[in-house]
Amino acid sequence: MLPMAASDIRAVAQRGFSMLEVLVSIVILVFGLLGLAGMQAVAHQAELESYQRAQALILLNDIVERLNSNRRARGCYAFTNAASGTPYLGDASSAGHLGTPNCATGFSDSSTKEIADRGMAEWDNLLKGTSETKNATSVGAMIGSRGCVMFDAATSVFTIAVAWQGMTDTFTPVVNCANGLYGTETRRRVVWTTVRFATLN
Repeated sequence: MLPMAASDIRAVAQRGFSMLEVLVSIVILVFGLLGLAGMQAVAHQAELESYQRAQALILLNDIVERLNSNRRARGCYAFTNAASGTPYLGDASSAGHLGTPNCATGFSDSSTKEIADRGMAEWDNLLKGTSETKNATSVGAMIGSRGCVMFDAATSVFTIAVAWQGMTDTFTPVVNCANGLYGTETRRRVVWTTVRFATLN
């Protein structure tokens, strides 16, 4: 048997090293694909959070417009206790849901009362997601969406808030609306605005 030439030994060594390079490349590729999949999941979560916030802002503006267009019954719209964040409209899975709106005071006549009651009932349904259905399930709103309207008599300011379930922990909202109903308070998302009506003499 003839001894192997130096060039033959180098060729064998190069073939083995090439196989090792391929294996290392595959491992790097797999880690890259796993990172890409993780980034895709985070992007999907961020997209869902953004979509829910956009929906909440639409619902917030909806009730502000209803309140503005029926000012003579504005007292009917203030149904939430500012300290507890209940009752609320929307997701009726817990005891803090207002039920069917039925204004007792704060309206000028039966016509404005009827407009307020109907408007609040419609907002309740929008918060429950009834504007869009899939397989007979309401999907037109955020996860666990609830709406609150509070009135501060000292400042004559209405605070209107929409709360929903977030996907990740962030910070505890400063406005009380449906407190304690989303697991940790850092999962409760809230958008809110304030409205003040002038008192003319």
